[in-house]
Amino acid sequence: MALLAFFSFSLLWLLCVWIRSSWTSFLKSIASFSGDLSSMTAPPFILSPVSLTEFPAYWCEYPDLFAAIADGKTEEHRALAVLRWFISTLKGQYTSRNESMGSEKKPLNPVLGELFYGTWPSTNTTLLVEQVSHHPPITAYRIANQAKGLVLTGHNAQKTSFSAGSIIVKQIGHATLVVDLPSGEKEEYLITLPRLRIDGLWYGSPYIELAETSYIQGSNGWLSTIEYKGKGYFSGKSHTFKAILKPPTSDHKTEVIEGTWHTTSKTSSGMTFHDVSPPKEEVTVKSIEEQTEWESRKLWGAVAKGIREGDFESASREKSRIENEQRQRRKDEAAASTPWQLKHFKHIESDPTYERLGKLFKANPPTEDAYIFLDNAPPA
Repeated sequence: MALLAFFSFSLLWLLCVWIRSSWTSFLKSIASFSGDLSSMTAPPFILSPVSLTEFPAYWCEYPDLFAAIADGKTEEHRALAVLRWFISTLKGQYTSRNESMGSEKKPLNPVLGELFYGTWPSTNTTLLVEQVSHHPPITAYRIANQAKGLVLTGHNAQKTSFSAGSIIVKQIGHATLVVDLPSGEKEEYLITLPRLRIDGLWYGSPYIELAETSYIQGSNGWLSTIEYKGKGYFSGKSHTFKAILKPPTSDHKTEVIEGTWHTTSKTSSGMTFHDVSPPKEEVTVKSIEEQTEWESRKLWGAVAKGIREGDFESASREKSRIENEQRQRRKDEAAASTPWQLKHFKHIESDPTYERLGKLFKANPPTEDAYIFLDNAPPA
């Protein structure tokens, strides 16, 4: 028994040494890499077993907060509800891997045409995601609660670089939330995305800090300006933010909310504004047997299994197989002059909603492209 324990310990120690050595080698390759880091091939031991196409599900881990936006009786109430819902999505998007996997992991880079469908049955909210570009990786998504008259449409891409020991991620893209009002009118909210900084690399425990500022601009004139601050080398607290909700006229007061986006925040009067300690609601998906070959969990099933079980050789082999098949598919399309056709979205060079609402807070850049939903969601 003692001999078995000794060998088990020895194998664990050797595995830790190998991972540490591999991690150091990976950091060296990052530091010497020129260009966008998102194009780098990452070793399996730092990969998440989840594809990037699943990440839009984080927008609705608290579907009741999303649904509550439609219940606001006034423009101010709805603007506050949008801000509360948005802040409550950040924990899942940017810290959940640290809690479930011990540190931040790189998600699987989706293939062009990859799909992810899901629902939150408690509020009858649906999710549709399509990978609309592979180089650069761009994910388009739509979340809808038809009963409440709420539709969120957006896309997300990243430009990644290495600076001063951290990975800097510039998120490209935006989301638009449309609210159908009882009057028959529509209210729109333009949501921009914060920048990310991945710290803790040299300790082998990477984690995300949000940086700079993001905005939520309503067509009703209400503007949320969200400033993110993190823990510096000598001072500061991780994951802190300050949001200022400014009314369009002096008839209403400006609201200030401060706290940590991964836990709780308070208004200037001391009232709790958001709290993400209650259990979240995971997105519901069809069984693997019912999914098509293009759906994320079926497509990456063998890779995810290898990562979860620590069988990195198997994960790497399956990942290479998928990637090689995709490269060959692109070559075949080029040879036949038949480019890939998107299934659920249409690309436009300039989003009129972004341009119109972005002018109100001088968005930078002043224009952005977008992916328009083709209104062809699959049957439930």
